[in-house]
Amino acid sequence: MIDLHHTGFDNEKYLREQTAAILERVNRFNNKLYIEFGGKVLFDLHAARVLPGFDPNIKMRLLQMLKDKIDVILCIHAGDIERKKVRADFGITYDVDALKTIDDFREWDIDVTAVVITRYTGQYPARVFRNKLEHRGVKVYTHSPTKGYPTDVELIVSDEGYGANQYIKTTNPIVVVTGPGPGSGKLATCLCNLYHEYRRGVKAGYAKFETFPIWDLPLDHKVNIAYEAATLDLKDEVLIDSYHLKRYGTNVVNYNRDIEAFHLLKRIFEKITGGESMYQSPTDMGVNRASAGIVNDDVIQKAAHQEIIRRYFRCAVEYTIGLADKEILEHAAKIMEKVGAKPEDRKVVLPARKAMKDAEKGGKGNAGIFCGASIELADGTIITGKNSPLMHAASSLILNATKYLAGLPDSLLLLPKNLIDSVTYMKKDILNGKEVSLDVEETLILLGISALTNPAAQAALEQLTLLRGCEVHLTHIPTSGDEAGLRKLNVNVTCDPEYSSKSLFVS
Repeated sequence: MIDLHHTGFDNEKYLREQTAAILERVNRFNNKLYIEFGGKVLFDLHAARVLPGFDPNIKMRLLQMLKDKIDVILCIHAGDIERKKVRADFGITYDVDALKTIDDFREWDIDVTAVVITRYTGQYPARVFRNKLEHRGVKVYTHSPTKGYPTDVELIVSDEGYGANQYIKTTNPIVVVTGPGPGSGKLATCLCNLYHEYRRGVKAGYAKFETFPIWDLPLDHKVNIAYEAATLDLKDEVLIDSYHLKRYGTNVVNYNRDIEAFHLLKRIFEKITGGESMYQSPTDMGVNRASAGIVNDDVIQKAAHQEIIRRYFRCAVEYTIGLADKEILEHAAKIMEKVGAKPEDRKVVLPARKAMKDAEKGGKGNAGIFCGASIELADGTIITGKNSPLMHAASSLILNATKYLAGLPDSLLLLPKNLIDSVTYMKKDILNGKEVSLDVEETLILLGISALTNPAAQAALEQLTLLRGCEVHLTHIPTSGDEAGLRKLNVNVTCDPEYSSKSLFVS
């Protein structure tokens, strides 16, 4: 039974309709379909945040149901390996994410058939990555940039274009093509193999599976606007699919890049097939049935509103640390204005800032910096924490939250003073560190050690799983130890774009 007051998404209904849509598309193309999986196949945390109830691994459940019918190709752009591009939700680079993805697929009893390094021009880091995979028995292909792309269709669809890249051998009717993120080269990989399939007399097809934007929701639906907020760096914009409107007289939505590229893609399809295009609109290409799973639109809209605010905070931080341009931050602010959102609409923002003020009044900051943090628990209770010479605000927050959940008095000390003193001594006098207060990762380790002899610490430790999915706000940018610890706790963190130290370099 689904709780419609707190859940907006029915996974089982979605799974049924999505599976049927994919199988129908396979049958349309002579039992050979290349399906480009956009977004995250595993741990789709954005979808879980904007569609409360959505299983972040639902796509993998779908693939497991179809595992006897699929091959999996994993694409990664050589330039992303070279630039050490990072997947923000895990804090790991794209090449490491690719390795993790292979392991994750294996845990679900699905093997990755091949890895394709796209737009490969001999980059040294990409060569190292290829060697690492091949030494572990993973089949690796390298695809060069397509000659003639994007203007010369005759050259693109030729032996010098798509034909110049090696054919990736697959045996099953469904070929899932995925990658760590946008720009991984998934579409080009599909088209290269389609070219080779037609040369072999196999009339294979192509489809696209992306959860967002949701094509049959209104243009101004907050879920679709949250997609724009999540793709600020790509400058994606959700638009009415003009091709679909002209052909079918129906308003559906897609994003600007797919709409802008469709004219070229249609010509490429026509050249590959030697006849008509497979599709008449970019939306035609999709097999997304996400809207079928929505069972409470009000819950969904409220969740998307909050995600837009989270994305604004993330953008503001990226601007402060130099990873985003002012233009991107201004665009994030415009999206906030579009839905009438304010930073303070996030319930944990003002309590965190009040905790910071309380730290200032108490004069117990760290090196003249005062920080606050707050968390909203599942029952709606707000718990706060503030920094001190011994502990970061986020560390204090986690201990305070676990004490509340365990029914322990707030004044109770969970970490023995001698244990904290020992770690402080090691950090300052042995390792010559300047910052000695405990970050979240260190605090969690000490809590685990303390739990061996302290029943109260054990009781608090057991509450950590109840923090998953809770909303957290910090008044300052978290240190690497705070960020790593909070990520392991699986909380949704935002922060004000302020540094937590006056130092430019923190050891």
